[in-house]
Amino acid sequence: METTTKRTVTYRADGLTMTGHLALPAGTGLRPAVLIGPEGMGLSDVECRRADALAELGYVALAFDLHGGRYLADPEEMLARCLPLLADPDRMRDIGRAALDVVRAEPRTDPDRIAVVGYGTGGAVGLELGRDGAGLRAIGTVNALTTGRPGEAARIRCPVWAGVGSEDPIMPPAQREAFTAEMRAAGVDWRLTVYGGALHAFHHPTVDHPTVPGVGYHARHARRAWRDVLDLLAECLPLPEAVPEAVPEDPGA
Repeated sequence: METTTKRTVTYRADGLTMTGHLALPAGTGLRPAVLIGPEGMGLSDVECRRADALAELGYVALAFDLHGGRYLADPEEMLARCLPLLADPDRMRDIGRAALDVVRAEPRTDPDRIAVVGYGTGGAVGLELGRDGAGLRAIGTVNALTTGRPGEAARIRCPVWAGVGSEDPIMPPAQREAFTAEMRAAGVDWRLTVYGGALHAFHHPTVDHPTVPGVGYHARHARRAWRDVLDLLAECLPLPEAVPEAVPEDPGA
């Protein structure tokens, strides 16, 4: 019985040597691909397990790096790197384009059928790829309602789904309103799901998260957000075979 394949890939972006996790489905034919962007701390087992699960379903999946192979568990160190990054769309696009180049170069990837699913800073990278006009089939974000430079959202040529916790102090109602106003003004096909009672990074298990105000894991909504991600992919990147009706549980949980 054929099985999925996993391997580490290295590539350059943002002046760093990035280390990503590539998961390939069984078989030999071309498959749609998904980039998975991590929260601000960086690539962890959570995103790698999600990439593996997508490969099991039949997608090529690359969980990409943000910090040159480092996981920034210390909140102050993470903010010191991420805040300037989030304020610089060109740097985020460089990180996203480099990951996109890696997955497009994979022989199993159908280069015309690629989506991005990002969490936190990784979601902001995905949105900037869209604003840069990258040929994506879908953009999904959780905890990343970042807005871009005026007018550039009009370059987004695919559906955008965003998820956020209702109690997220980092993405408060004013940020939701700014994001939705940008999407509406640009004529983007967008959706926003608000998960009642959830904090920032509600999808990410507590064991891997620094304890900071406004951050907290919510198991029920983590499962729901994963199902919403799979629904987005099923709509925009349908697989040659039907995905089982019994949707896999969130492997990152």
